[in-house]
Parts: sequence; structure tokens; C-alpha cells
Amino acid sequence: MRGDPVRQWLWFAMAMVLLCLNACAMVNVSRLKPGDVVSERRNDVIGSGQLSDGTVQALNGVALTGKQCTQSFDACVGIVGHASGLDEEGRLSALSELWLGRALRADRQPVMDDATLDAYLQCARYAYAYLFYTQRTPAERVFDQRQAKVIAFYDYAVERVVGRWFQELPKLDTGWTRTDLAGWSVLRPDTDLHLRTAPTELLPASSLRFKGLRNVYRRDGFGSEFVAVTPRTADAASVPWREPRYVAMTGVLTFGGSTLDEVLGTRQVQLLVRDPYRDADASIAGRRVPLGANFTAPYGLWLARSGFAMQSIRSLLGRQGGLDSPRVLLLQPFDPNRRTVVMLHGLASSPEAWVNVANEVLGDEELRRHYQVWQVYYPTNAPIALNLMQIRRALDDTVRHFDPDGTTRATNHMMLVGHSMGGVIARLLVSSSGDKLWSLVPEGAHLSATKRAKLHQQLAPYLQFSPMPQVDAAVFLAAPHRGTPVARHRIARWIAELIRLPLGVLKEMAGVTDLLKDDSGKNAPIHVSNSVDNLSDADPFIVATANLPISPAVRYHSIVGLYKPSGSLQQSSDGVVPYASAHLDGAESEVVIPSWHSVQETPAAILELRRIMRLHLQRVNGVGTMPGKVASPD
Repeated sequence: MRGDPVRQWLWFAMAMVLLCLNACAMVNVSRLKPGDVVSERRNDVIGSGQLSDGTVQALNGVALTGKQCTQSFDACVGIVGHASGLDEEGRLSALSELWLGRALRADRQPVMDDATLDAYLQCARYAYAYLFYTQRTPAERVFDQRQAKVIAFYDYAVERVVGRWFQELPKLDTGWTRTDLAGWSVLRPDTDLHLRTAPTELLPASSLRFKGLRNVYRRDGFGSEFVAVTPRTADAASVPWREPRYVAMTGVLTFGGSTLDEVLGTRQVQLLVRDPYRDADASIAGRRVPLGANFTAPYGLWLARSGFAMQSIRSLLGRQGGLDSPRVLLLQPFDPNRRTVVMLHGLASSPEAWVNVANEVLGDEELRRHYQVWQVYYPTNAPIALNLMQIRRALDDTVRHFDPDGTTRATNHMMLVGHSMGGVIARLLVSSSGDKLWSLVPEGAHLSATKRAKLHQQLAPYLQFSPMPQVDAAVFLAAPHRGTPVARHRIARWIAELIRLPLGVLKEMAGVTDLLKDDSGKNAPIHVSNSVDNLSDADPFIVATANLPISPAVRYHSIVGLYKPSGSLQQSSDGVVPYASAHLDGAESEVVIPSWHSVQETPAAILELRRIMRLHLQRVNGVGTMPGKVASPD
């Protein structure tokens, strides 16, 4: 043997084959980078287009691969659904992902076909069964990564199903209770969402991205988040209030049956539609389940589509397309159990002045539970006296409409928040004029008693006012209570010359001028200030109203900007409004913040406003805890 080279070669070859076989059976190991580990754990049909590791392992357990399931889908799901080698949770989660993968591969057309809709419903049903009808409860699986994936499968399927159903709604009678779709029996939605009219759009909140908002505020929980968009109503011009057209909505699909076998065998499905402001949770399959929500998406979409920027300039200049009267804009459907905060913007502005303020208030869980926000949008070319009268009337009409008896929490202990000129108007809404403003009217000495009575009757709505009884808190931000010298500067005067006063004001003042004529036909001169004139520190109206008494029932606060400080605080300003004009004696608190005139948008001002709102809640509701009071710098 030793001398036979052929035999030696054969033995060598056999040894090498055995060695190779042994090597091929060995386990090799490699190390992943931390980021790759995270990515691998997150892989699924939604994120990467590949099946998740849990589903791959489930398929391996029944001798299947993802490729086989793609090629022979019906046979694959049949094996997975009945094979004895899988536990119930593994089976249901795998089936949910397999059906979602099938739906995603087919979901390529502008209009979803019935086969794709059926696949999404199958995905949602298996996910629903996994979550609520397996032995362990969702709470017992709280740390399972697989559960988080199944919830994501369910949420995505709900988004797509609801989108397709929304397209079917116009085809159904208004009184429908049940319809057949894609082989499923679809029950009429169970909803507590308060909408004046049926929505014309239903947008998944997950698909929306916003620029200009610092934060997007969500609440984690079950269900898919949407923005329901309703059409403009025909009678909107006849009333001052505007109910929200962009409304937050959370959708949940529930399936018929009370046992696992019944759920897996049902073809009956119903959509639960919930208002996330009213519902933090819902009863699903006999359990109280926290509901997800997106509170920023409706607000951001409303602002993005509003056209406020251009309209506010038209309103200031008195051009076509601008506002001619105030509107009270509700940021969510009226809730009688939430306190109301009313925000008033400043000159040449609009609700966009509150873009991050309102979002941060709605994003604060405690404030969101207890407050609702109204924003007053008004034409900033008009004199302050006119805007004051019209805004007061608009607020009174809105309060009466939503709370005719004045008994709800919403219309008691209201709070006003005003920036710049809006702060001046907010202060006058809680002040008493008495007879102190009649000195502004140049009545002739020889005016007849009849004309004098008519004159007082015509001007009383502008010159005599009392505090809003519903309001007992106010916050003034960079408000020129005593005017500003900036309004006398050349650029401000140039802008003032471009402003056209509302036609109604001009007609009203023409009538006043006629009444001022004495029997000889002579009349005292009368000047009608526009909004820029009114903000001057020399304007007669701003001087006369600067020290009107604020209602003793109102607790008020000041937030003041400080821009490029030099010298004492008394000599400083925010670049537009002097500190001496923004300061009010008797304020419960005053905070000075390094900022330009738009101080309301600074994080520090928003934090201070939130503190004040919590303080207000603590006083009127006895809820919440208060951080320490922030002091004003010397």
C-alpha cells in the first residue's frame, strides 16, 4: 500500500472529502455593528420589504421560505394556518405579515381593487386576533418586539382599508347600516366624531410632514390617526364663528366574534371612529385600550392651506380679498367641558402669529385635557374702537350659540391671550370705559339736544363698554397699552397712507360728521384713525384708554420682549413697543424675555404661558401642580 501511489491518492482524496464535509457542517459566526443589529430587528414588509425575523422563523418551522410563499401564496397561508409546529402567537403574527406583504405587492394602482382590499382586511383581522384573542394579553406582551410589529401591521392595514372605504361612501344611501365589499360584510361606522357635514377628504396623519412647526404632538396607542377635512359651509358668512374644517380622528377596525375561532372565521367588520380629544381610550374586545392620536396634523394642515399670510396683508391695506369683520375660529369641535382660551393676534397678522403657541398648548397633555383654543381673526386696518366693538359682538354671539344658557365650563372662567395690538384689544375687553371716552368727540357747543342724543346713540357702541363677564384671566404679550413712537416714524406713516378704511367705517363717520353740524351748518372737525394711527403714543384714543380700569375679577399677566438692551429696563423696548408701554401696574406676574417684538413665538414665552394656564386651572378647577413663579429682571 505504501508503494502504490494510486492507493495513496485515493486515501488522500477520501480524507479531504471527509474534512470538507465536516467543515461544511460547522457553524460560522460574525459580529454585526450595533446599528445593523437595530436595523435587522426592525426589518419587516413595511420598512424593508422583507419578512421580519419572527415570520421567517415561523416559516422555517413548517419547512417554508418567503420565496415559496410569494410564489404559492394560498398554499403557504394554508400550511401556516393549520400546521401543528407553531404556537398561536407565532402563527397569527406570521399570517398578518404574509397578508400585508401580499397587499403591498398588489397595491400599485390609483384605485385599490377588491383583492387588495381583502388582503388588507385579512392582515388586520389576524393582527386583531393576535392582540386580543390569544392566551396572553397585550399588557403581558408589552416588551415583545413582535407585538410592536403586529400593531404596525394593523395600523397600516387600517389606513389603507379606511381610505378605500372612504371612496365608497358617496355610493351609499345616507341611511345605510350594512354593505358588502370585497366579500366582507361592512357595518356602518360607530362614531362619536362631531362634524357638521360629511368630510370630503380623509388623510392619514402618518403621511403628513410640516415645516414651520417645532414639534409634532402625538399620543401613542391603538388605532390609525387621520385628519378629516370637511367642506366650507354655505352659511359661514352669516355667522362670526367658524367650526374646524380639519379635525383629528382615530380609526379602529373591529371584527365579529367573541372567541379566537369566531374571529378567524368571520367576514364581518366595523370601523370605530373616535375623537381623540374626547376619547383617550376605547372598549375593544372587552378591554379598555389606549387610543393613538395626532393633535398637530389637523392644525398644521389647516395653517398650510389657509392662505392667511396674503389675506392678512390685504386686510391691513383694505384691499379686495381681505377680511371685513372678525371671525372666531375654533381649533377643535366645541367641548362644553373644556375651559376656553381666546387668542388675539396683532397688526398685519393672523392666526399664523400663534403657529407654535397653539401647537405647544395642544401638545401639553394636561392643558389639552382642560382647555380648548379659539382664535380671533380680524381686519387689522380698522380702528381699535371698531375692532373692539365687533370682536366683542362676535365673541358674545359665539358664546350664546354654543352655550345659550351660559352654564357650561367652556364659557366660564375664560382666558384672553393677546399679542401686540391684540393685547390692547384683549385689555379693553376686560376694562370699563364709563364716560371717559366721550371727550374724544368734538361736540359743538350749539348742538341741539336731538342731535346730541342721536350722536350718543350712534357712538355709544364704540366709546362705552364693560368687561366680558365670562373672562377672569388675561395674558398680554408685547402689548403697546400706551402706544409706541414707532407708529410716528416715516415708514409707519407711509404704510398708514396706504391703508384704506372699511367702507362701513367711512359711511358711519360721514353720518357722525352730519350729526356734529350745528344749526348754522358748521361742524367740528373729526378725524378717523386707522389701526397704525391708533398705535401711536400720541393717538387720542390710545391715550384716553391707557388707564381705563381692568375688572377686579380678572387676573392678568404681562410677557414683555427685550431687544438689544442698553441702559435701564424702563428705557428699553422690544424693537417696536417700549417697556414702559407694555408694563401694567397690578399684573399678577410680569416676565421680560430677550426677544424681538414677536416674543409670543419664543420657547420662553410659551413656557410662561403654559405656567399661567396651569395656574389658572389650579385656581378655577383645583387641578395641577405649579412650578415656581418666574420673576421679572430688574
